[in-house]
Amino acid sequence: WLYLFFLERTVRSLTSTLSPLSNPRGTGTPPISTSFKMRLLPITPPTTLLISTLILTTNVVTPFTPLLTFASKSTLPPTANARSSSVLSSATADKTYDVVKVDLDDSRDYPIYIGAGYDDAEAGEILRSHIKGNRALIVTNDRIAPFYLEKYEKALKEGGDIRIDTLILPDGEHHKTLDVMTTILDKCLELGLDRKSTLIALGGGVIGDMVGFAAAIYQRGVNFIQLPTTVMAMVDSSVGGKTGVNHPLGKNMVGAFHQPQCVFIDTDTLSTLPDRELQSGISEIIKYGLIRDAPFFQWQEENMERLLSRDAGALREAIKRSCENKAEVVKADELEAGVRATLNLGHTFGHAIENGSGYGTWLHGEAVAIGTVMAATMSAKMGWIDTALVERIYQIMYAAKLPTELPVDSPMDEETFLRLMGLDKKVADGKLRLILLNGELGNCLFTGDFCEDAMKETIREFVAECAGKK
Repeated sequence: WLYLFFLERTVRSLTSTLSPLSNPRGTGTPPISTSFKMRLLPITPPTTLLISTLILTTNVVTPFTPLLTFASKSTLPPTANARSSSVLSSATADKTYDVVKVDLDDSRDYPIYIGAGYDDAEAGEILRSHIKGNRALIVTNDRIAPFYLEKYEKALKEGGDIRIDTLILPDGEHHKTLDVMTTILDKCLELGLDRKSTLIALGGGVIGDMVGFAAAIYQRGVNFIQLPTTVMAMVDSSVGGKTGVNHPLGKNMVGAFHQPQCVFIDTDTLSTLPDRELQSGISEIIKYGLIRDAPFFQWQEENMERLLSRDAGALREAIKRSCENKAEVVKADELEAGVRATLNLGHTFGHAIENGSGYGTWLHGEAVAIGTVMAATMSAKMGWIDTALVERIYQIMYAAKLPTELPVDSPMDEETFLRLMGLDKKVADGKLRLILLNGELGNCLFTGDFCEDAMKETIREFVAECAGKK
């Protein structure tokens, strides 16, 4: 009972300082619930002081030693140690931002800066430190330019000797084409940019993907920087070096892997993001919880209202946790030969919906949300997950105000789904491979060994619903 007394005091102390996400992804000691309660026998203050002193000043190993030491680096599991060394706390660094490091080989590591309210001098200093030459081209779109182009152009110019040029492209997924991307290359050539020049992508996923692809192929490769302004880009597309454009026959079918010099996130830019795009980005946040981070999924369930209301602390936590997950996966599988493919949960169905419905009809995250519930439904049909998990997935999509079914006027049918899914980049040797949920929350499989009947039955159910049939 003496141990139990000290345990309760320790738990109370820890719960006053630790967030629900203070432990790494479902490993090591689990988060301690603030509702934890324990009955104790009465104990006098002198005895309390004596017991506490003995335990804290000796090396005696007790049944509760892990609770006293789980926060130290030596007791964290390997994945947690890696994360700890890759995240610089704003408190310890005396900065207004966090830094998540993407660890790659050949000295290609780069930081993801996550913060809010950077002043121009601070933003300019950070960004200039990642520009190797004296020329840079900021590429944005006609929707973002009025809000942020002048701000970043000014920040980059002041305090440095870098010449800054700009290019404004049309906004929208339907402009994510080779023709529009070629406009970037044309501008680079007109300006006489050389191999030491840096391209800067200021915008959402479409801008980031196109600018990254242009940087990958201009003079066989120049540096670029990501300045994402949407949740979707902040938590997913800006990190990991996947760049490209759409083709009429398939989404993101033309592109290259090309890592940025850094990713610079200012969550204040989300203040101008339309609600629909905010919700779309949240679908990618949900994904991380489903495939590899169960505690994060639970946190989302408890904090979805804060995310939708743009609570600064909630957004920053969700973005940081998502970037940590993405960085770990990219480190393990940069070129998507295996585990990185799991980040595409729901994307095979979702990409088919985007393409078959016409690019721009659905936002990417909306199509992925429908694709995710389709993948979950299919997984349950095969007995890989229980129906209770499927229900939780539906509920969190509802809470995030994301779609879970196709509309009545959708052009999608079974044949269209199967044809477009057959063009997916994850097809290997003519065999379709999917990311499906398997087992407890936070687990999934990337596999071609699945029941095709379950897949087709799932498609028919969703197509029947959109046709108004029951």
